[in-house]
Amino acid sequence: MNSTIDIIKNRMSLRKYQNKPISKEHLDIIIESAMRAPTAGNMMLYSILIVEDEEKREKLSITCDNQSFIAKAPLVLIFLADMQRWYDYYNYCDVKEYCKRNQIEFRAPDEADLLLASSDAIIAAQNAVIAAESLGIGSCYIGDIMENYEVHKEMFNLPDKVFPIAMLCMGYYPLDIKRRIKPRFDRKYIVFNESYKRLKNKELEDMFKNRKVKENNKYNAKNFGQYFYARKTGADFAKEMSRSVKEALEFWKKEI
Repeated sequence: MNSTIDIIKNRMSLRKYQNKPISKEHLDIIIESAMRAPTAGNMMLYSILIVEDEEKREKLSITCDNQSFIAKAPLVLIFLADMQRWYDYYNYCDVKEYCKRNQIEFRAPDEADLLLASSDAIIAAQNAVIAAESLGIGSCYIGDIMENYEVHKEMFNLPDKVFPIAMLCMGYYPLDIKRRIKPRFDRKYIVFNESYKRLKNKELEDMFKNRKVKENNKYNAKNFGQYFYARKTGADFAKEMSRSVKEALEFWKKEI
Protein backbone atom coordinates (compact mmCIF):
# COMPACT_ATOMS: atom_id res chain seq x y z
CA MET A 1 0.00 0.00 0.00
CA ASN A 2 1.33 3.47 -0.85
CA SER A 3 0.48 6.84 0.68
CA THR A 4 -1.88 7.91 -2.11
CA ILE A 5 -3.99 4.76 -1.74
CA ASP A 6 -4.00 5.24 2.04
CA ILE A 7 -5.37 8.77 1.57
CA ILE A 8 -8.13 7.57 -0.75
CA LYS A 9 -9.15 4.67 1.51
CA ASN A 10 -9.24 6.82 4.67
CA ARG A 11 -10.92 9.91 3.27
CA MET A 12 -14.19 10.90 4.95
CA SER A 13 -16.65 13.76 4.55
CA LEU A 14 -15.63 16.40 7.08
CA ARG A 15 -18.17 18.88 8.48
CA LYS A 16 -16.23 20.17 11.49
CA TYR A 17 -12.99 22.10 11.04
CA GLN A 18 -10.20 23.76 12.97
CA ASN A 19 -10.91 27.45 13.43
CA LYS A 20 -8.08 28.70 11.23
CA PRO A 21 -7.83 29.78 7.60
CA ILE A 22 -6.32 27.64 4.88
CA SER A 23 -2.77 28.86 4.28
CA LYS A 24 -1.99 30.49 0.93
CA GLU A 25 0.61 27.79 0.27
CA HIS A 26 -1.92 25.01 0.79
CA LEU A 27 -4.64 26.78 -1.19
CA ASP A 28 -2.26 27.19 -4.13
CA ILE A 29 -1.40 23.47 -4.01
CA ILE A 30 -5.10 22.51 -3.96
CA ILE A 31 -5.97 24.78 -6.90
CA GLU A 32 -2.94 23.73 -8.94
CA SER A 33 -3.77 20.08 -8.30
CA ALA A 34 -7.36 20.63 -9.43
CA MET A 35 -6.11 22.23 -12.63
CA ARG A 36 -3.95 19.18 -13.42
CA ALA A 37 -7.04 16.96 -13.61
CA PRO A 38 -7.91 15.15 -16.84
CA THR A 39 -10.04 17.36 -19.08
CA ALA A 40 -11.89 16.86 -22.37
CA GLY A 41 -9.62 17.91 -25.24
CA ASN A 42 -7.51 19.95 -22.80
CA MET A 43 -10.35 22.50 -22.91
CA MET A 44 -10.73 22.84 -19.12
CA LEU A 45 -14.49 23.31 -19.36
CA TYR A 46 -14.77 24.57 -15.79
CA SER A 47 -14.05 27.53 -13.56
CA ILE A 48 -13.37 27.52 -9.82
CA LEU A 49 -14.75 30.10 -7.39
CA ILE A 50 -12.80 30.62 -4.16
CA VAL A 51 -15.25 31.77 -1.49
CA GLU A 52 -13.75 33.00 1.76
CA ASP A 53 -16.11 35.91 2.43
CA GLU A 54 -18.04 35.30 5.64
CA GLU A 55 -21.31 36.82 4.42
CA LYS A 56 -21.32 34.73 1.26
CA ARG A 57 -20.60 31.55 3.19
CA GLU A 58 -23.42 32.40 5.58
CA LYS A 59 -25.81 32.89 2.67
CA LEU A 60 -24.68 29.61 1.08
CA SER A 61 -25.42 27.81 4.34
CA ILE A 62 -29.05 28.87 3.86
CA THR A 63 -29.46 28.50 0.09
CA CYS A 64 -27.80 25.06 0.12
CA ASP A 65 -30.51 23.32 2.14
CA ASN A 66 -29.86 25.07 5.45
CA GLN A 67 -26.60 23.36 6.37
CA SER A 68 -25.08 25.55 9.07
CA PHE A 69 -21.60 24.01 8.93
CA ILE A 70 -21.06 25.61 5.49
CA ALA A 71 -20.82 29.03 7.15
CA LYS A 72 -18.10 27.72 9.49
CA ALA A 73 -15.92 26.20 6.76
CA PRO A 74 -12.72 28.27 6.40
CA LEU A 75 -12.81 27.74 2.64
CA VAL A 76 -15.51 27.05 0.08
CA LEU A 77 -14.70 26.11 -3.52
CA ILE A 78 -17.44 26.14 -6.15
CA PHE A 79 -16.77 24.20 -9.34
CA LEU A 80 -18.58 25.59 -12.35
CA ALA A 81 -19.39 23.81 -15.59
CA ASP A 82 -18.26 26.56 -17.95
CA MET A 83 -18.87 26.80 -21.69
CA GLN A 84 -19.05 30.60 -21.62
CA ARG A 85 -15.30 31.09 -21.86
CA TRP A 86 -14.95 28.98 -25.02
CA TYR A 87 -17.90 30.60 -26.75
CA ASP A 88 -16.57 34.04 -25.86
CA TYR A 89 -13.34 32.94 -27.53
CA TYR A 90 -15.26 31.60 -30.54
CA ASN A 91 -16.93 35.01 -30.87
CA TYR A 92 -13.54 36.69 -30.63
CA CYS A 93 -12.32 34.41 -33.44
CA ASP A 94 -15.38 35.11 -35.66
CA VAL A 95 -16.36 31.45 -35.68
CA LYS A 96 -19.92 32.28 -36.81
CA GLU A 97 -18.53 34.04 -39.85
CA TYR A 98 -16.21 31.08 -40.49
CA CYS A 99 -19.16 28.66 -40.30
CA LYS A 100 -21.23 30.78 -42.67
CA ARG A 101 -18.37 31.11 -45.16
CA ASN A 102 -17.77 27.35 -45.14
CA GLN A 103 -21.46 26.39 -45.03
CA ILE A 104 -21.08 24.75 -41.62
CA GLU A 105 -23.87 24.83 -39.05
CA PHE A 106 -22.87 26.83 -35.96
CA ARG A 107 -23.54 24.86 -32.76
CA ALA A 108 -24.59 26.63 -29.60
CA PRO A 109 -24.08 24.82 -26.26
CA ASP A 110 -26.65 22.12 -25.60
CA GLU A 111 -27.32 19.47 -22.93
CA ALA A 112 -24.41 17.30 -24.11
CA ASP A 113 -22.00 20.20 -23.58
CA LEU A 114 -23.37 20.73 -20.08
CA LEU A 115 -22.75 17.07 -19.22
CA LEU A 116 -19.23 17.22 -20.65
CA ALA A 117 -18.40 20.45 -18.78
CA SER A 118 -19.90 19.00 -15.60
CA SER A 119 -17.64 15.96 -15.93
CA ASP A 120 -14.61 18.22 -16.32
CA ALA A 121 -15.57 20.24 -13.26
CA ILE A 122 -16.22 17.25 -11.00
CA ILE A 123 -13.00 15.51 -12.03
CA ALA A 124 -11.11 18.69 -11.11
CA ALA A 125 -12.98 18.84 -7.80
CA GLN A 126 -11.90 15.33 -6.87
CA ASN A 127 -8.28 16.18 -7.60
CA ALA A 128 -8.69 19.07 -5.16
CA VAL A 129 -10.17 16.71 -2.55
CA ILE A 130 -7.25 14.26 -2.71
CA ALA A 131 -4.62 17.03 -2.71
CA ALA A 132 -6.30 18.62 0.32
CA GLU A 133 -6.43 15.30 2.19
CA SER A 134 -2.69 14.90 1.71
CA LEU A 135 -2.24 18.25 3.49
CA GLY A 136 -4.47 17.40 6.46
CA ILE A 137 -7.39 19.35 5.01
CA GLY A 138 -10.78 17.66 4.99
CA SER A 139 -13.70 18.37 2.71
CA CYS A 140 -17.39 17.79 2.16
CA TYR A 141 -19.15 17.85 -1.21
CA ILE A 142 -22.31 19.96 -1.37
CA GLY A 143 -24.55 18.99 -4.27
CA ASP A 144 -27.15 21.50 -3.07
CA ILE A 145 -25.24 24.26 -4.88
CA MET A 146 -27.38 23.18 -7.86
CA GLU A 147 -30.46 24.43 -6.00
CA ASN A 148 -31.71 28.03 -6.04
CA TYR A 149 -30.13 28.63 -9.43
CA GLU A 150 -31.45 32.18 -9.78
CA VAL A 151 -30.05 33.20 -6.39
CA HIS A 152 -26.59 31.74 -7.05
CA LYS A 153 -26.55 33.12 -10.60
CA GLU A 154 -26.96 36.64 -9.24
CA MET A 155 -24.83 36.05 -6.16
CA PHE A 156 -21.77 35.02 -8.18
CA ASN A 157 -22.46 36.91 -11.43
CA LEU A 158 -22.75 33.70 -13.44
CA PRO A 159 -23.24 34.02 -17.23
CA ASP A 160 -25.89 31.91 -18.96
CA LYS A 161 -23.43 29.23 -20.09
CA VAL A 162 -22.03 28.63 -16.59
CA PHE A 163 -23.61 26.29 -14.05
CA PRO A 164 -22.53 25.51 -10.45
CA ILE A 165 -22.25 21.72 -10.47
CA ALA A 166 -20.36 21.02 -7.21
CA MET A 167 -19.23 22.77 -4.07
CA LEU A 168 -16.56 21.79 -1.56
CA CYS A 169 -16.39 22.94 2.06
CA MET A 170 -12.81 22.65 3.30
CA GLY A 171 -10.88 23.03 6.51
CA TYR A 172 -8.10 21.49 8.56
CA TYR A 173 -9.03 18.33 10.44
CA PRO A 174 -9.68 18.95 14.17
CA LEU A 175 -6.88 17.56 16.32
CA ASP A 176 -9.30 15.33 18.24
CA ILE A 177 -11.09 13.95 15.17
CA LYS A 178 -12.19 10.32 15.21
CA ARG A 179 -12.45 9.06 11.65
CA ARG A 180 -15.62 7.18 10.74
CA ILE A 181 -15.08 5.47 7.43
CA LYS A 182 -18.48 4.46 6.06
CA PRO A 183 -18.60 1.07 4.32
CA ARG A 184 -19.46 0.91 0.62
CA PHE A 185 -21.61 -1.62 -1.19
CA ASP A 186 -20.05 -4.94 -2.10
CA ARG A 187 -18.05 -4.69 -5.31
CA LYS A 188 -20.05 -7.45 -7.02
CA TYR A 189 -23.10 -5.16 -7.06
CA ILE A 190 -21.27 -2.15 -8.49
CA VAL A 191 -18.61 -3.47 -10.87
CA PHE A 192 -19.60 -5.61 -13.88
CA ASN A 193 -17.56 -7.25 -16.60
CA GLU A 194 -18.31 -6.35 -20.22
CA SER A 195 -21.99 -5.46 -19.83
CA TYR A 196 -24.44 -4.00 -17.32
CA LYS A 197 -26.15 -6.33 -14.88
CA ARG A 198 -29.57 -5.53 -13.49
CA LEU A 199 -29.88 -6.86 -9.95
CA LYS A 200 -32.53 -9.36 -8.93
CA ASN A 201 -34.60 -8.91 -5.77
CA LYS A 202 -32.47 -11.36 -3.77
CA GLU A 203 -29.31 -9.48 -4.78
CA LEU A 204 -30.86 -6.12 -3.87
CA GLU A 205 -31.83 -7.55 -0.50
CA ASP A 206 -28.28 -8.73 0.11
CA MET A 207 -26.80 -5.46 -1.15
CA PHE A 208 -28.76 -3.43 1.41
CA LYS A 209 -28.69 -5.94 4.27
CA ASN A 210 -26.52 -3.72 6.48
CA ARG A 211 -28.61 -0.60 5.97
CA LYS A 212 -31.33 -0.58 8.57
CA VAL A 213 -34.09 1.81 9.53
CA LYS A 214 -35.52 2.28 13.00
CA GLU A 215 -39.13 1.38 13.66
CA ASN A 216 -41.41 4.35 14.28
CA ASN A 217 -39.11 6.64 12.28
CA LYS A 218 -40.37 10.13 11.44
CA TYR A 219 -40.96 9.16 7.79
CA ASN A 220 -43.27 6.28 8.71
CA ALA A 221 -41.09 4.06 6.53
CA LYS A 222 -41.30 0.28 6.78
CA ASN A 223 -37.93 -0.43 5.16
CA PHE A 224 -34.71 1.30 4.13
CA GLY A 225 -35.87 1.94 0.55
CA GLN A 226 -38.93 3.85 1.76
CA TYR A 227 -36.84 5.67 4.37
CA PHE A 228 -34.13 6.73 1.92
CA TYR A 229 -36.62 7.86 -0.71
CA ALA A 230 -38.38 10.06 1.84
CA ARG A 231 -35.11 11.46 3.19
CA LYS A 232 -33.32 12.03 -0.13
CA THR A 233 -34.84 11.19 -3.53
CA GLY A 234 -38.36 12.44 -2.78
CA ALA A 235 -37.39 15.19 -0.35
CA ASP A 236 -38.16 18.89 -0.84
CA PHE A 237 -34.52 19.73 -1.58
CA ALA A 238 -34.47 17.16 -4.41
CA LYS A 239 -37.60 18.70 -5.90
CA GLU A 240 -36.00 22.14 -5.70
CA MET A 241 -32.83 20.82 -7.33
CA SER A 242 -34.91 19.42 -10.20
CA ARG A 243 -36.71 22.74 -10.67
CA SER A 244 -33.44 24.67 -10.47
CA VAL A 245 -31.62 22.52 -13.04
CA LYS A 246 -34.55 22.83 -15.48
CA GLU A 247 -34.41 26.60 -15.08
CA ALA A 248 -30.66 26.63 -15.64
CA LEU A 249 -31.08 24.58 -18.83
CA GLU A 250 -33.34 27.26 -20.26
CA PHE A 251 -30.56 29.83 -19.85
CA TRP A 252 -27.94 27.33 -21.10
CA LYS A 253 -29.83 26.76 -24.37
CA LYS A 254 -30.49 30.44 -25.13
CA GLU A 255 -29.15 31.82 -28.39
CA ILE A 256 -25.60 33.13 -28.31
